[in-house]
Amino acid sequence: MGGDRKEGYLPLFETKEAKGRIAYRMFVISMFVGVCLIWVYRVTHIPAGGIRRWAWYGMYGAELWFGFYWILTQLVRWRPVYRYTFKERLSQRYEDYLPAVDIFVCTADPTMEPPMLVINTVLSLIAYDYPSDKLAVYLSDDGGSDLTFYALLEASHFAKHWIPFCKKFKVDPRSPAAYFSRASETHDSHYIEALSIVKKLYEEMECRIESVVKMGKVSEEIGAKHKGFSEWNLVLNSRNHQAILQILIDGRDPNALDNEGCALPTLVYLAREKRPQHHHNFKAGSLNALIRVSSEISNGPIILTVDCDMYSNNAETVRDALCFFMDEDKGHQIGFVQYPQKFENITKNDIYSNSFRVQLKVEFSGFDGYGGPPYIGTGCFFRRESLCGKKYGKDYKADWKQGLKTQGKETVEDLEQRAKGFASCGYELGTQWGKEMGLMYGTVVEDVTTSVAIHSKGWKSTYFDPPRDAFFGLAPTTLLQSLVQHKRWVEGHLHLFFSQHCPFIRGHGKIKFPLKMAYCIYNLWAINSIPTLYYVVIPPLCLLHGIALFPETTSPWFKPFLYVIIARYTCSLGEFLWFGETVKAWLNYERIWLFRRTSAYLFGTIDAALNLLGIAKSAFTITEKVADDELSKRYEKEIMEFGTTSLMFTTLATLAMINLLCLCGAMKRVVMDDGVGAVGPLMLQFALCGLLVMINIPVYEGLFLRKDKGRMPPSLTFTSSALAALACVIIIPMH
Repeated sequence: MGGDRKEGYLPLFETKEAKGRIAYRMFVISMFVGVCLIWVYRVTHIPAGGIRRWAWYGMYGAELWFGFYWILTQLVRWRPVYRYTFKERLSQRYEDYLPAVDIFVCTADPTMEPPMLVINTVLSLIAYDYPSDKLAVYLSDDGGSDLTFYALLEASHFAKHWIPFCKKFKVDPRSPAAYFSRASETHDSHYIEALSIVKKLYEEMECRIESVVKMGKVSEEIGAKHKGFSEWNLVLNSRNHQAILQILIDGRDPNALDNEGCALPTLVYLAREKRPQHHHNFKAGSLNALIRVSSEISNGPIILTVDCDMYSNNAETVRDALCFFMDEDKGHQIGFVQYPQKFENITKNDIYSNSFRVQLKVEFSGFDGYGGPPYIGTGCFFRRESLCGKKYGKDYKADWKQGLKTQGKETVEDLEQRAKGFASCGYELGTQWGKEMGLMYGTVVEDVTTSVAIHSKGWKSTYFDPPRDAFFGLAPTTLLQSLVQHKRWVEGHLHLFFSQHCPFIRGHGKIKFPLKMAYCIYNLWAINSIPTLYYVVIPPLCLLHGIALFPETTSPWFKPFLYVIIARYTCSLGEFLWFGETVKAWLNYERIWLFRRTSAYLFGTIDAALNLLGIAKSAFTITEKVADDELSKRYEKEIMEFGTTSLMFTTLATLAMINLLCLCGAMKRVVMDDGVGAVGPLMLQFALCGLLVMINIPVYEGLFLRKDKGRMPPSLTFTSSALAALACVIIIPMH
């Protein structure tokens, strides 16, 4: 077998360190010196007393945290690595021994995640450039919807035409909706004819599915066409129903063929059992049910998990991932391969900074240099054994023949009935599922918690960003959606840090110290809210009352502040430009960075604290994947969306108004009372307050200038203005 290492061995992947590290490290050292000098200044220049002294202590605390957190972010920038695969070598050695791959797609609500969106993702995955008899796709429907089941049933019929079309013409992407929207013109008459036929079949299928979705139920006529619909006779609602398992395409069946006579992949629908008295553990519980059920049907040693909106954009993604797992020298210890999360609906300048393009390219490559990135919930290939609780040992060797099952004597109905038991509510009681096996329970960031558990068992992970993006999904299209999503993330990360899943507790003696510290970049996201809120409120209020909190421009201590500010923002802008982003995208990133820290992170911190104290429980929220036409047009024009009342919007608007009032009040005092000479000691505060006002221009537009539905509600305008005026009067009293 080609897997035995021989002399002259060529690896299936290679690793390269980033260039220019010496220069960057010198820059980091200079920044660190500047940060230390700022700390020294705060300690050696403490005011004598009064309000200024207490404000000074707060500034010192905030700057201590900013410095510490900056050091954390530099750890992953110290030695980033980049991976490159050799798929042709994989084919030469292993084409006859490629492992079976099970693909898990999760959906939870047919309203927020429309069935057509879901099946486009499924069709893109089932058409991978990979042996069909070694591919199985599972859809977990946590909404238990017969609408989703009907859509998947239709997709199983369309797949018989779509898969051979994709493989014959080597199309990409293999999501029908995405491909048809960008199919290139060609003079190949054979291709044009085939495209016309398959596109018509798709449109007919889409019409049937949309008609059923619009009605909100499956008609009796359609229900009579497949035995699976009878299951919904027993369904009470989406949170109270039996396990529903239907094998729509049985890959073991020699008669399961596409329209050109080639074998079809296995396709399975699962709605795990749900009962009101049992906690279902959200997405983690859904994936754990899939792990168990799939072990009885296809049992592929490799598992891919994707969200229902993340369609495949690269037909060779599976082969890229296998280059890491099957490398004879370094592949044995790799527990999972994480691909970046990319979005197709990001605006030119990424108005809500949802893409994370720069952070993924910089920070996840840095994680990779210390043992691997965390699992981010989608676009991740796992070694099944690493997910099922197995510890890595030096004597470990993979069995790639696992999962190659034949039909045998068991019928599809018998197999469905047997496998159904693994998706029951009571199956996990008294077991290690969610504790040592499968995805971990206990936090709403089950993905990161699971990666900590896998790393703690000795496995490593790998980050791979191929030249052609592997997956494309949908990003939030409103500011509130984005903030709510981040609130859930930061709440979960902070809860994780103070739980038994913390990398320093669970990974004690098992995860390398630099990787533990790297995890803290995300685990401690939420804490940034407190010093940021302080910096946004106190210096402007002190400026309003003429209280200086920074050195004068003539003082030598002014230079460290100036250097750190200029160097920090120049470096950040440089990263964005280096990775092909625009200056405006960077400005949007800095704006959203501030908005998140003063709203989503703040409320996430509060909720995490309440959760840890047992006062409240975390809830899993689904990000809506649909938007109305007017909203979509504003998003495409990069007009910030408010349009509703929210505590987070009230906070943002109040902070914006505080800074506007403070800047206007301070300028009035300088012009009419104190004179230009009073600016010197307050120069940095003027600059900070002015910068905050500029950042908040979209908020002011939403409060006072806009008339469309995306503006701030008038009640919020009144509330935020009143709160800001009150804050200017009472937080820093006149002295």
